[in-house]
Amino acid sequence: MDVHGSVAEGFEPVRDAFVRNFEALGDRGAAVAVYRDGRKVVDLWGGTRDAEGTEPWTEGTAQIVRSATKGVAAAVPLLLHQRGLLDLDAPVGSYWPEFKTGGKERILVRDVLAHRAGIPALDRGLSAAEAADGVSGARAVAAQQPFWEPGTEHGYHAQTYSWLLSELVLRATGRTVGSVLAEEIAEPLGLEFWIGLPETEAHRVGRVAPVEPPESAGMLRTRPRRNVSEAYADPDSLTRRALAAIAPLPDENDPGYRAAELPASNGIGTARALARFYGATIGVVEDGARIFTPATTALAGREHSAGPDRVLVVNTRFGPGYMLHGPASPLLSPASFGHPGRGGSLAFADPEAGIGFGYVTNALAKSVTADPRAQALVRALKSALSAR
Repeated sequence: MDVHGSVAEGFEPVRDAFVRNFEALGDRGAAVAVYRDGRKVVDLWGGTRDAEGTEPWTEGTAQIVRSATKGVAAAVPLLLHQRGLLDLDAPVGSYWPEFKTGGKERILVRDVLAHRAGIPALDRGLSAAEAADGVSGARAVAAQQPFWEPGTEHGYHAQTYSWLLSELVLRATGRTVGSVLAEEIAEPLGLEFWIGLPETEAHRVGRVAPVEPPESAGMLRTRPRRNVSEAYADPDSLTRRALAAIAPLPDENDPGYRAAELPASNGIGTARALARFYGATIGVVEDGARIFTPATTALAGREHSAGPDRVLVVNTRFGPGYMLHGPASPLLSPASFGHPGRGGSLAFADPEAGIGFGYVTNALAKSVTADPRAQALVRALKSALSAR
């Protein structure tokens, strides 16, 4: 496997793990990047730009990152909060009056960000066209009755997070999540990341495809607990209903889907952009840019939800928009905050270690929150840091 890019002295274990992901864990095309104390120390890519193709992955290749989008999108409401434009403790209905129905009157902005709103699923799933039209999703979640008393429990809002966050930002600012991200975060930081892919950038994006890990990776396969397996198998479970909020599942390689703004699931970017983004949430990156003040950084990593997840059926931890380190999604340390993407991608920050991390892949595995390839890279990074 030809791996391209650079690794700073002392971070060679990350390169070794990246190579092994291709040799033993089934990667087809991927990239990984790490920032340490605002400086890029790992920037690697390899394989093919299409999971089932032959054209090489290049330095500028971008990929869809599924739910790792959520962590980038969460910076928008937190930035608005930092500027005094969005009150996390205000009822959602104070910005969005149509939302105040069916027991949702007391749902706070903070509840939406921490997956405590009680609306992880819809009584009727939306088509891909409805999900992307910018109107139908907001109407559906506004009309939906909660599945539990909001604020009392949490459950992963896998798809509905898109429409909750999009409409909330639109009502508070008159702008879309994708436009705020582009103008206030991506452009100033020079990030190759989009929620709503511009047509001018479409040529850079590789095609994703589901893959099975090779037999050589069998020792790393884990059998989910029975209750988890049953939840995913039962079409009436809240788990399956949450994942089927868009039904049938959209074609993630479709240009129309990629151009839509779905901040829960269809962000597209490079590993370098993700690592730089998270580096800028915890401090100053190379050219002096940053996103959050220290107070907002502390807020991003503050636990808002913990314990049994009504949707994922495992124990999860969330801050306001970010998944936090825990058994379901191991990150670098208990101080880390970020988000995995179902199928493999992972990005996070660790303020104590000064780390911004990003990994993207076009080979979509069956993993939900802890992909073996991403975890191998995290372990290698931890090893490199402990040896310094």
